[in-house]
Amino acid sequence: MELCRQWSALAVKDPRFEMCHASTILPRPDGSVLCAFFSGSREGASDTGISLVTLKDGHPGDARVIASGSEAHWNPVLFTYPDGDIGIIYKVGNVIASWRSYVIRSSDGARTFSEPKELVAGDKGGRGPVRNQPIVLRYGKPSRYLCPASLEDGEWRAFCDISDDGMRSFKKSAEVRLDKKDLLSTREAEHVIPLSAQSFSGRGVIQPTLFEDSEGVHMLLRSSAGYIFRSDSKDYGESWSVPYSTGIPNNNSGISCAMYKGRLYLACNPVAANFGRRTPITLFSSSDTRTFYKVEDMDSEAAEFSYPCVTTFGGALFVSYTYKRKNIRVIKYKQTD
Repeated sequence: MELCRQWSALAVKDPRFEMCHASTILPRPDGSVLCAFFSGSREGASDTGISLVTLKDGHPGDARVIASGSEAHWNPVLFTYPDGDIGIIYKVGNVIASWRSYVIRSSDGARTFSEPKELVAGDKGGRGPVRNQPIVLRYGKPSRYLCPASLEDGEWRAFCDISDDGMRSFKKSAEVRLDKKDLLSTREAEHVIPLSAQSFSGRGVIQPTLFEDSEGVHMLLRSSAGYIFRSDSKDYGESWSVPYSTGIPNNNSGISCAMYKGRLYLACNPVAANFGRRTPITLFSSSDTRTFYKVEDMDSEAAEFSYPCVTTFGGALFVSYTYKRKNIRVIKYKQTD
């Protein structure tokens, strides 16, 4: 079995954005792919907004800003409601530790969206998915949505926001924290990374990505300890094991995974340095979800390639990621016999 590229495209054909980052993708039944990201002058600036573009057969349409305001906008997450409507959850706030989650919804295929509303009224710190997409459980609790979430007010820690009513209401799982022995001190970045200075104060685990198999639900975690960590749940996301290192290098940057054709695919920067360089960006696969093999370096020159989104639809695997902070690359893969 081989994984072959069907197409690869840069999503933003209009270079008016000074910065593009933190993409999320949603393949659609008509063959198109929705791609959302935050854009503006720089990460954390008050002029950032949520942008959306539709790609058809690998060709992007015009990008448009669909949410903006007087505060920084961050980390959109595309998902599908049970009735087929499209949702986007994103963060708003100039201070990451107290940002809020908002949601907009479309019933006409992302042509128009509802007015933003708070995902959880009165929340500060971030509820719902923080960067990666929700998964819908298949075993034991079918139709349960698990949203990979995290908090950055003090020690970084992760959790799942659980919805049993189709993403209308949420309850928090137990929090996931690194063992104290794994809480390494934050070091300066090896290379200049144009991210918000607030991020450098954090230690712990954030921005989980989820997958499910017959043994339970699992999260892989971005960490400040030089490696991707893992935690497991036997009760459908309610409680989680103490996270343990996978041995996969991690530079304290975003990761994403998805199950495809019986294998787990993971995209990340395999660089074992806290806030280390964000290149190459690599796609890995695993048949047992524990031992990973490199499929390919998707980009590897001396520039930033980061914050991947991995998802599946219609017998294909899709990956997107930040391309030099100026664009978003989207790739469609298919497995061949």
